[in-house]
Amino acid sequence: MGSPEGRFHFAIDRGGTFTDVFAQCPGGHVRVLKLLSEDPANYVDAPTEGIRRILEQEGGMLLPRDRPLDTSRIASIRMGTTVATNALLERCGERVALLVTRGFRDLLHVGTQAREDLFDLAVPMPEMLYEEVLEVDERVVLYREEPGAGMPVKGRTGDLLEVQQPVDLGGLRGKLEGLLSRGIRSLAVVLMHSYTWAQHEQQVGALARELGFTHVSLSSEAMPMVRIVPRGHTACADAYLTPTIQRYVQGFRRGFQGQLKDVQVLFMRSDGGLAPMDSFSGSRAVLSGPAGGVVGYSATTYRVEGGHPVIGFDMGGTSTDVSRYAGEFEHVFEASTAGVTLQAPQLDINTVAAGGGSRLFFRSGLFVVGPESAGAHPGPACYRKGGPVTVTDANLVLGRLLPASFPRIFGPGEDQPLSPEASRKALEAVATEVNSFLTNGPCPASPLSLEEVAMGFVRVANEAMCRPIRALTQARGHDPSAHVLACFGGAGGQHACAIARALGMDTVHIHRHSGLLSALGLALADVVHEAQEPCSLPYAPETFVQLDQRLSRLEEQCVDALRAQGFPRAQISTESFLHLRYQGTDCALMVSAHQHPATAHSPRAGDFGAGFVERYMREFGFIIPERPVVVDDVRVRGTGRSGLRLEYVPKAQSGPPRVDKTTRCYFEGGYQETPVYLLGELGAGHKLQGPCLLIDSNSTILVEPACQAEVTETGDIRISVGAEAPGTVGAQLDPIHLSIFSHRFMSIAEQMGRILQRTAISTNIKERLDFSCALFGPDGGLVSNAPHIPVHLGAMQETVQFQIQHVGADLHPGDVLLSNHPCAGGSHLPDLTVITPVFWPGQTRPVFYVASRGHHADIGGITPGSMPPHSTTLQQEGAIFLSFRLVQAGVFQEEAVTEALRAPGNIPGCSGTRNLHDNLSDLRAQVAANQKGIQLVGELIGQYGLDVVQAYMGHIQANAELAVRDMLRAFGTSRQAQGLPLEVSAEDHMDDGSPIRLRVQIDVSEGSAVFDFSGTGPEVLGNLNAPRAITLSALIYCLRCLVGRDIPLNQGCLAPVHVVIPKGSILDPSPEAAVVGGNVLTSQRVVDVILGAFGACAASQGCMNNVTLGNAHMGYYETVAGGAGAGPGWHGRSGVHSHMTNTRITDPEILESRYPVILRRFELRLGSGGRGRFRGGDGVIRELLFREEALLSVLTERRAFQPYGLMGGEPGTRGLNLLIRKGGRTVNLGGKTSVLVSPGDVFCLHTPGGGGYGDPEDPAPLPASLLQPLAFPERGSVYEYRRAQETV
Repeated sequence: MGSPEGRFHFAIDRGGTFTDVFAQCPGGHVRVLKLLSEDPANYVDAPTEGIRRILEQEGGMLLPRDRPLDTSRIASIRMGTTVATNALLERCGERVALLVTRGFRDLLHVGTQAREDLFDLAVPMPEMLYEEVLEVDERVVLYREEPGAGMPVKGRTGDLLEVQQPVDLGGLRGKLEGLLSRGIRSLAVVLMHSYTWAQHEQQVGALARELGFTHVSLSSEAMPMVRIVPRGHTACADAYLTPTIQRYVQGFRRGFQGQLKDVQVLFMRSDGGLAPMDSFSGSRAVLSGPAGGVVGYSATTYRVEGGHPVIGFDMGGTSTDVSRYAGEFEHVFEASTAGVTLQAPQLDINTVAAGGGSRLFFRSGLFVVGPESAGAHPGPACYRKGGPVTVTDANLVLGRLLPASFPRIFGPGEDQPLSPEASRKALEAVATEVNSFLTNGPCPASPLSLEEVAMGFVRVANEAMCRPIRALTQARGHDPSAHVLACFGGAGGQHACAIARALGMDTVHIHRHSGLLSALGLALADVVHEAQEPCSLPYAPETFVQLDQRLSRLEEQCVDALRAQGFPRAQISTESFLHLRYQGTDCALMVSAHQHPATAHSPRAGDFGAGFVERYMREFGFIIPERPVVVDDVRVRGTGRSGLRLEYVPKAQSGPPRVDKTTRCYFEGGYQETPVYLLGELGAGHKLQGPCLLIDSNSTILVEPACQAEVTETGDIRISVGAEAPGTVGAQLDPIHLSIFSHRFMSIAEQMGRILQRTAISTNIKERLDFSCALFGPDGGLVSNAPHIPVHLGAMQETVQFQIQHVGADLHPGDVLLSNHPCAGGSHLPDLTVITPVFWPGQTRPVFYVASRGHHADIGGITPGSMPPHSTTLQQEGAIFLSFRLVQAGVFQEEAVTEALRAPGNIPGCSGTRNLHDNLSDLRAQVAANQKGIQLVGELIGQYGLDVVQAYMGHIQANAELAVRDMLRAFGTSRQAQGLPLEVSAEDHMDDGSPIRLRVQIDVSEGSAVFDFSGTGPEVLGNLNAPRAITLSALIYCLRCLVGRDIPLNQGCLAPVHVVIPKGSILDPSPEAAVVGGNVLTSQRVVDVILGAFGACAASQGCMNNVTLGNAHMGYYETVAGGAGAGPGWHGRSGVHSHMTNTRITDPEILESRYPVILRRFELRLGSGGRGRFRGGDGVIRELLFREEALLSVLTERRAFQPYGLMGGEPGTRGLNLLIRKGGRTVNLGGKTSVLVSPGDVFCLHTPGGGGYGDPEDPAPLPASLLQPLAFPERGSVYEYRRAQETV
């Protein structure tokens, strides 16, 4: 980054707390500056103030703050800013109205219909960004040759469309004028299929601008990709944020003479490229700040470390950002920020809620770090403002932070140093809790010193941050240990060595400007212009010419845009991408032909097919050569090379490094004398043996024992990470190791899940992620389970324990079992469970078990999909496996399992599996996932020893037991204090009248309970029978909800509970009983009854609203949202899935493009939630118009009995299933039926509302907590994957 013309180049990262300024001055030397982002007493704008100070220092003359700055000496300003992110987090953007196709008023509110937190009964969800909604009378559908169809028109994807209703601009004009009169000036326009037919949005936009709206965001321009829900959220974010950004930019300009007319001003976008100030928009700005850091380490660490792949580790106050770079930026094209899903290219930056300000807790014997944060105010305890104890306080207590190296900006007057005394005092309160537990708990142990407690929290925080790094690398088939850790951000230097060691990395690289790396990244970044358009062509020789033409056109757009910014053609490069997927799958990859030059059998732009196959194989472990490939989008990324490069003259050594002082730091084993070096005094080649501290004004780096730091030629710090001295971990309970083992056990289940998802072939497992992986003890007791699919919780434990009893000692290394029978712990037949024993040398019986359960799309039976609404026997629901040896002595029994999967075809009216190839592939994937689990368990045992690992398995289960006992004891004590009995009860009914009865007897002294379902109705002829495992899953789910915080979900949860279920009842039916409806419907009623007995909340919709549609050439299945129950302190959420399901619904545009239906309405069923002091959530109305003959099947509940209200709240409205025949006749279908439908018929589904809570006439004001915005800090591909896993 040279300055030959004698002018300044500024790169500025305006963060939430600090603004970092990096300046290349005339002559080439560098100045850096850090100042507060908000300091209204001293300056209006931090970036302007930073530029003023540097110009003043360099020029030697006073520049008054109240005068615009002279720009004659400024060549360029580059900025990354959190203005957009903060507006999104704090919900303080522009007032916005949403214009949407009629019938879809509440589409963005319902979204995917999945809830964010499985176990939070209040169902916290992000607020909508829009203030009002206008429905636009218009409709475009995909064209089909059918009676009455109009003339087709061609969309920009090449698809034929039918304009069923042109835009009614006359009717819209008055409504828009009404919005203006109410002060709304910004609009988001989101119309069905506008990604391919943008004309209607353009007409609406032109009218709005003519009327005087200052900002109009069209979804077809914000991001022209199929899927209206994320595209709509993106348009709303654009309308909400862009005016805020424009106001900020205008204010920034006013601080300079000529409003920066002759200065190149560029802003960092979320994708890691710079954009001109005038084209910087809201939806592309939310990662503007953290993107600079990724560019920074990609341009520095990656290059100097010889091209080794790099993990970026940016640890701040409230969160930590993790990313990866291996020669090219890793982008995602859809991700959530602050609860808003944005469809735009963005760097895959994974944010986890663990940072220096993360709070420390001791809960039920477990060390817990975060996700709650102390924030900037009051901040950690050491900030002297009465804040809570945090990770920063733990580091201060351990001597790893030196108060003298921090400015005196703390305390009420912001003029005092950090307070180690406040940290010690706050941590002592937690240490007292820890030691009380250790001396009086179930396994008495010696108390811990304050330093041991602090060290424990630091180790637990490190393990929490390692989990997303493992997930990020392993998700794409990479080994974390093969990476270099690039550490930056204020808090990362204290943790880098420990994180690298835990992940097996041997190098940490810390740039000399690590405290300002985001600003440095801005200085080194390139200017980017992207062009993208949707496509629906096959990737085949006959379309290559069209694809080349489209890519050439987009390339021309990019080159022209960059030349207009002053880049000569020689400095412009372009990269072409195709968004490819196998036909019939949703797993699309954005593929570059960068390393795959064109061949005679590819487009001229490159061999995208070879790139797709190579990446698919690396990420998923297989390819589908016989399957056609489809192009979803065409994209070109144009890059203008800035020509700015950083010059650095290494500082020469002048003898050995000078020790500034010596302090004492605490490590495993006690305090050690630790020399302190000042980074500014170190020269190239200096080597520093750990332990030591390296300090400058912006960061503190801890070099741990057995590590060595070296100053590189470029002035950076490279740390060689040595192995940790082997410590002895005993089998006796240690709360610190309990927390670490909790993370390790969960990590095993998570990594098994990654292997299963990568290697499975079916949509259900690969894309819907309908699977669970789990680890079990030698008795079959659950140790850890991931992900938390409610209906799988605890159920697999029954399966493993059945096999242990059934098979006994006849289980050998190389054997794998397969089971799905309800009597063997199965939920319903499509859920196939694969179980592998873990053997260890010297042990005759298995020491652990690993298992994976996956939902197979078809295993035979009387209907496609193996989910028949009218089954009366188990045999009608598909292939049955009680205890089947899938692998024997290491050999996969393909012939035998094929025969078993085809066996239902021998039963009259039934078919064998309709998709044998996917069944076999997915079963192999489940075996592979289990094998990964065995490897990871082996590594854990190798590290700690079998006795220790098994002991901590027991400790983890005991910890879950303790949390549940604490909850039951607190519930019982509360009832005693109110003079209420310790027995509670509840009763509810299935729609056929079958009662579900429950009595719960609490024992306060033991913290235990008896859950007695005696009096529950008998097994039914239909399929609403629920296997015993389903009731146990529902019970674990409810116990976790009632505990109200994260606990290990394992066998221990049920230890304080004795469950009585009468044999032969609907909750423990005979082996022959049909059960498919019990899994999806009866499970919900069991939850309603348990939560009702505890008075936790009113009933939610109590139904999954199963809808199946099929004919000879297609099949479709969905479950539909309803209303959630209200509770003490919250209104019920409307239009959301509740309790035992969390399935995402198919996007309306995908639904209409793949299936012969038109979605006429999908909106909230207003008023269907029960009245109460806290209202029940509303259900939804969903109308499907059929375009082909098909068989419609519905399997629903709450059509007869209403969802109950509590404490005087009124019940929610029942559901209703209507069929409106083409001629106008309307028929009530009832709750469960199959019916033939014809073109023109409409299915109208009204889902139930949730019950209300409390007297609706209660005049007391509602709690203030209802008005507070909710925080959703996590983001990135790892978070999206976990959310997707939990939305099954």
